[in-house]
Amino acid sequence: MSTYNFIKVQEDEGILIVTIDRPKALNALNKGVFDELERCFTTDIRTSQHHGVVITGSGEKAFVAGADIKEFLDLDRKTARELSRRGQKVFAHIEQCPIPVVAAINGFALGGGCELAMACHMRIAGSKAKFGQPEVNLGIIPGYGGTHRLAQLVGSSKALELLLTGDMIDAQEAFRLGLVNLLCDQGEEVITAIALLKKIAQKAPLAIAEIIKLSSREGQNLTPYEAEAAAFGRL
Repeated sequence: MSTYNFIKVQEDEGILIVTIDRPKALNALNKGVFDELERCFTTDIRTSQHHGVVITGSGEKAFVAGADIKEFLDLDRKTARELSRRGQKVFAHIEQCPIPVVAAINGFALGGGCELAMACHMRIAGSKAKFGQPEVNLGIIPGYGGTHRLAQLVGSSKALELLLTGDMIDAQEAFRLGLVNLLCDQGEEVITAIALLKKIAQKAPLAIAEIIKLSSREGQNLTPYEAEAAAFGRL
């Protein structure tokens, strides 16, 4: 397993727990976090025999409160586009991970943090979790896949409302909208995520990998039904 500075990686009975570890910055996403998440999901996890992954944030206040805005100050059009594409690439590695990835959301999941949660296959929210895409308040938009994934999860009309107003919603509303799979008591997010992953781990691993691949449309040139039939045939 690699050594990291901005994330922590631990194991619990075949489940990897990846913690964004910048609590003083409310776990904001900086270049170091992106580099280490990419290394984790392209090297350590894909070469392991683990059953699932939990992503969470360090401390009690935030899952990930957003991107590190300090890194935006000197961007021009070209470097801003490169930053966006970089974030999209890293989150695609998470979405396309062949084992289930669950976000355990223990506080603020705003901006890039909400986008990170949406890149995971499922989401568990504690009672104090808050969600939002407030980028419009800064004169920008989500850059890491948020405009696309939010519409997939809550529908295009509600997604537009949240994107255009920049409003935050609480865990109950996120659950009602379908942004969150399960609710739990504050502090029980990781335990709840692990329990879900252990339940899934009892199922057939090749079938799990195919379902994830079909749901993410990874590398598919076929129609959804053709891809499903081909996977059914392989299994």
